Amino acid sequence: MRTLETALSEKMKNPQFKKEYEMLEPEFIIIQAIINARKNSGLTQKQLSEKTGITQGDISKIESGNANPSLKTLKRLAYAMDMKLKIEFIRG
Repeated sequence: MRTLETALSEKMKNPQFKKEYEMLEPEFIIIQAIINARKNSGLTQKQLSEKTGITQGDISKIESGNANPSLKTLKRLAYAMDMKLKIEFIRG
């Protein structure tokens, strides 16, 4: 049985796949950061929804990568979790 890690490792040998994957990496990082922040805050999606006014369905879409949150939305999420939003550009 192949693991996700093994399958990804095999796919990364393809230069085109690797390029596309690396281009999506910032989105994966943001998604995981939102999920981690919500869980570390002890909030469910429903509770976060109630605190932000963002529907639970939209929070689910953001966390599953099926929506691209605006900067305004990211700030609302951070504020509701008593956190500050930090975005930075770094040399690759």
